[in-house]
Amino acid sequence: MAMSILSQYSLISTSLALFCMFSTCLAFKHKHFNLSTMAVHWSSAGATWYGSPNGAGSDGGACGYGNIVSQAPFSSMVTGIGPSLYKSGKECGACYQIKCTRHPSCSRKPVRVVITDFCPGGPCLSDAAHFDLSGTAFGAMAIPGQEDKLRDAGVLQIRFARVACDYSGKTIVFHVDPGSNPNYFAVLIEFEEGDGDLARVGLQEATSDLDEWWEMNQSWGAVWQLNPGLELHPPFSIRLISQYSGQTLVAKSVIPTGWQPGAAYRSVVNYV
Repeated sequence: MAMSILSQYSLISTSLALFCMFSTCLAFKHKHFNLSTMAVHWSSAGATWYGSPNGAGSDGGACGYGNIVSQAPFSSMVTGIGPSLYKSGKECGACYQIKCTRHPSCSRKPVRVVITDFCPGGPCLSDAAHFDLSGTAFGAMAIPGQEDKLRDAGVLQIRFARVACDYSGKTIVFHVDPGSNPNYFAVLIEFEEGDGDLARVGLQEATSDLDEWWEMNQSWGAVWQLNPGLELHPPFSIRLISQYSGQTLVAKSVIPTGWQPGAAYRSVVNYV
């Protein structure tokens, strides 16, 4: 019997995923779901801001990025998000364009923000979609010189659109959780370009067969963990699967032998 179209697609996807494990770039894309090439679709949302007027909202927020939210490439252009878009932390790292048009101080020009925090109550809960922006990001929607006037509005109706992330050529960084040890491994994942969010994360030990992967669980925010109940053997490769498009990326042996809790390890790959 002829193979069904769905079966053929699954076979092709599996083959491509295996190819990514051995190739230099270690990435592939489903073209129909590539945010970089898709048309921008605008929707309506509410917007507020928190923290200092020219700050980054909070020191890291619910996604776990810590004080890097105030540093490049985030550069305080970050937002907390209501439950409808936060999706229990699955959308940490996702990027949106936002713009305001109704207030006299609105520039009407879109700016890009990254989800780094969660907003659990008030309008974040009652609105169909709500952005609780850093003071910096809120002011960025203003006509130059009128940032304070826009922030004085307090609450705005804005337009938003899901877009690809752009971190100016940075590669993905893995921050090992300070509580990690030879029998437990957790890692904060930063700077995924393109889709920006993750559906699944896997870990491969140095002693594993090429097709053997431990499935990691989302611990909280952008932190993923593995508690296998036995000692893990580095170096570790990390496999990332995008939630938005299903793109697969493998950072080969990115966590070295002799890794340290609390250390950060930069890969040589990213979604492009």
